[in-house]
Amino acid sequence: MMKSILIAAGLIGLLASPTLGDDRYASRPPVVLSPDLTAPWLNQLGGGSVRPVVYQRPAVQQRGFGFFQRRFFRRAPAAQQVASVHPGVPVIRHQIEPQYLPQMVEYQTKERPGTIVIDTNNRFLYLVMANGKARRYGVGVGKPGFEWAGVHKITRKSEWPIWTPPSDMISREAAKGHYLPARMDGGPENPLGSRAMYLGSTLYRIHGTNAPWTIGSAVSSGCIRLRNEDVVDLYERVTVGTRVIVM
Repeated sequence: MMKSILIAAGLIGLLASPTLGDDRYASRPPVVLSPDLTAPWLNQLGGGSVRPVVYQRPAVQQRGFGFFQRRFFRRAPAAQQVASVHPGVPVIRHQIEPQYLPQMVEYQTKERPGTIVIDTNNRFLYLVMANGKARRYGVGVGKPGFEWAGVHKITRKSEWPIWTPPSDMISREAAKGHYLPARMDGGPENPLGSRAMYLGSTLYRIHGTNAPWTIGSAVSSGCIRLRNEDVVDLYERVTVGTRVIVM
């Protein structure tokens, strides 16, 4: 009788041991490895050009009853790339808000069709149309201390304009440690963008921008800026002599 009990106890221990072992290993956390195992440790943490990849061990599920359990392995998900942080790379804050995209709107005004009305408080430029309509564009306007209002006419139009910063702007930016060029030819890097419409004898312009995410903000030194594609559209709809009202 005693011999039978000992044999039964031994069989129980033999059958139970694999299950206990699997439970122990299944509790381990995922392992993070670099695709290039020769890379420095810093790169494996995402600090360099090599981005780490997370690999997960297959989860073990037990099925069955009593001592006789079958083991089923669930396939692990595909490797997922972990994004690394790159300090110093400029980040676009947001995409342009839908209300600042060009659109036809109801607009009641006494101004004649063809007039440009700029609402600096709400960051909109209206090109007055007939029958109480206007084509509306989102704009960027003068930052605090550079706001202005007035009535002018477009006196000149220019495609891919040259930028010549005023001397006071050069001095102001130099005091901040920003050194502006005395002159910049037209092109994609030029802050005046693809088109410019000059207002009277002032230094102000309606122009494009190489920073479209600033539309809807008060960021300029007084000029009115539009997205490049929008200023091209406006440029083709107006002529020299167009009346411009800035409110």
